[in-house]
Amino acid sequence: MTVEAIIGPQKSTQAIMVSQIGNKSQVPVISFSATSPTLSSLNVPYFARATINDTTQVKTITSLIKAYGWREVVPIYEDTDFGRGIIPYLADSLQEIDVQIPYHSFISISSTNDQIQKELYKLQTMQTRVFIVHMSSSMGSALFLNAKNVGMMSEGYVWIMTNGVTNMIDSFDSSVIRAMSGALGVRLYVPETEELNNFTTRWKNRFQENNPQEMSSEPSIYVFWAYDTIYALAMAVENVGVQIQSGNSTTSGHLPVFPNGPRLLQSLLHIKFPGLSGNFELIDGQLQYSAFEIINVIGQGIRHIGYWREKQGLSKQLLDADNNTYSTSLQDLNPVIWPGETIIVPKGWAIPVSGRKLRVGVVSSFSEFIQVDKDPLTGATKASGYAVDVFEQAIKKLPYSVPFEYQHFGAGLPSTLVTYNDFVFQVYLGNYDVAIGDITIRYNRMLYVDFSMPYTDSGVAMIVPVKKVEHKNASIFFKPFSFYLWLACIGFVIFTGIIIWILEPKIRKSNHLGVILQLSLFAYQREDLHIYSRIVAIVSAGVLLILLISSMLTVQNLQPTVTDINDLIKNGDYVGYEGGSFIEGLLLQHHFDKSKIRSLSLDNFAQALDKGSANGGVAAIVDEVPYIKLFLAKHCNLYTMIPIHKSEGFGFAFKKGSPLVSDISQAILNMSDGNEMMRIEKTWIEDQNCQDSSSNNVGSNSLNFHSFWELFTLTGAISISLFVFAIILRYQKSHKSTKVTHLESGSSQEGNETVNPSPPEGGHVSSNGTTVTRARTCSW
Repeated sequence: MTVEAIIGPQKSTQAIMVSQIGNKSQVPVISFSATSPTLSSLNVPYFARATINDTTQVKTITSLIKAYGWREVVPIYEDTDFGRGIIPYLADSLQEIDVQIPYHSFISISSTNDQIQKELYKLQTMQTRVFIVHMSSSMGSALFLNAKNVGMMSEGYVWIMTNGVTNMIDSFDSSVIRAMSGALGVRLYVPETEELNNFTTRWKNRFQENNPQEMSSEPSIYVFWAYDTIYALAMAVENVGVQIQSGNSTTSGHLPVFPNGPRLLQSLLHIKFPGLSGNFELIDGQLQYSAFEIINVIGQGIRHIGYWREKQGLSKQLLDADNNTYSTSLQDLNPVIWPGETIIVPKGWAIPVSGRKLRVGVVSSFSEFIQVDKDPLTGATKASGYAVDVFEQAIKKLPYSVPFEYQHFGAGLPSTLVTYNDFVFQVYLGNYDVAIGDITIRYNRMLYVDFSMPYTDSGVAMIVPVKKVEHKNASIFFKPFSFYLWLACIGFVIFTGIIIWILEPKIRKSNHLGVILQLSLFAYQREDLHIYSRIVAIVSAGVLLILLISSMLTVQNLQPTVTDINDLIKNGDYVGYEGGSFIEGLLLQHHFDKSKIRSLSLDNFAQALDKGSANGGVAAIVDEVPYIKLFLAKHCNLYTMIPIHKSEGFGFAFKKGSPLVSDISQAILNMSDGNEMMRIEKTWIEDQNCQDSSSNNVGSNSLNFHSFWELFTLTGAISISLFVFAIILRYQKSHKSTKVTHLESGSSQEGNETVNPSPPEGGHVSSNGTTVTRARTCSW
């Protein structure tokens, strides 16, 4: 009897061997459980896979990791063809989203619980807390039970299971499911249909009849795939018209060739129907899939988290297949209850308590930035300075504890042999976890390390001497004030003259501009004016005096000797830079003659500038802004800073992909928003003798209106107040004079006698003898 079709090699290793036999005898081999990507119809044409390829779930896992923002993962897989098959595809997919795999954990299928726990303890000493489990169901059960025992199913851990474990959750013992609580799982989405529900009911009844002592459980997806596989093969046989027989071949020495094999295989590959597990269709010998489901194991059951489809990515609900909007957003997933029964998304990494401390490399530099010493009692390396304070304050702001220790780079070596490029490269070599100090963020260094955000001002500038400049040309009168300040002064003079003109009625007849200007400028000298007018004039003269004094101080100020770096090149001047820095290359890029560039130390900057370019010194020094601020803090009145180039400033160097980078950067940003960074800078950079660092910068030579707007406002308010007060006083006197006139008129009529007194001044006697009083004009 001959075998004309083979169904069901369950393991990938078995399927590989059987498919090679089927390939030689032209017997179709159909598997509903061998998922290894090493099996392919390209290698074995007579092999058909009525299940999914393991690689199809890789994109789902990658989308999950990207949505939660984890930067490192560790795959845990069994040491078999099935376990190893997915790893290259997983690594490539993670690399596309810049996620690192710092360690591969593979476990033999013959490992004991002690051996599994030993590997788990090893993982505990590492920083990464995101694990991808790719194992068979039996190995997966043992792994999670041991992970629970060693404390790795607690808060802060992330477990993601591939379909090898997730597909069999419904058949696991309750103790295994409890151990998995908080884990995420990926499995093929099976649409719920009436046919599927009817089959499940029949299957449970049959299982209970055959196994009365066991509790009935849900059928796994492998049961659905097996049913669909047999159904598809039956349809293919019916279409071809061959008879499938069972038994052993009795031929001697040679494998028989099945003549109808090619026809049966082609018929099978063209079968399409709605199966229990979804639409059954084999393309290139591979079952097609529609979507993956993401689940969360909780207690004794599972929760639905979301779906993943090739064109739509992640979604809470299964979207229409025609929707091409792709998403990897966390908002498109339902909340997860993580290990430890917390809803807080794990960071994905932690500093292990039982592991080594964070190795922080330090290098001797300027004492203000970083100074390295050794504790005489313990021998431990100590560090202090601006960079150290920033780093330690940033560490304190992290929401978790990070134990660290300082390690001195270049101890005992001459400073000329210690370069910052070599120091940063030690992080790449793994000798340090982070390097701190006055390390400039440079493009060539970012090729092998990651930098935190800068903690200092960025840029490159020149230090140049300042000289006292006295303007003696004819236009000196116009230089101190800006255009708008001139307009304000003219308007102020006219306004003052108008106020005085209104307050003095006897000079209102002179209403031309010259009189108004005269009243504004010289009214305080005239004794015939009222006191209020003289006060307004005195205030006006005081304001003009203040402006005059300010202009005199502005005209004679300190100016830089050089304002443009190109002037140094044109004049052939010597320029200095701090030895060992990247500034030399920057100057050469600006087309400086190499013979005109002099290497200096920070201590020699002042001496070189004082000598000047013609006397063996330099005309200017080019350096980074933090070093210049350090220099100017000690020489605040003799030199100034001229910005010339943009740079990234100082930062801390970490290993590529280090999860500390983003957290430290956020802490530095938090410090910069408040006063903490300013306080640290004042502690180490500013000198008590040079507290006003703003005097080192070159400002404008003209005064503007904003410098004196308070003075103008105050003067205007005084003038208006006096004017209003004078108007009120005038009104009150006028009202009192009118009242007195009426009283006198009434008393002359009460005696009924005609009185002919001499008419009072300003009045006359009427024809009937009544005295009429004129209202006198009120004067001040």
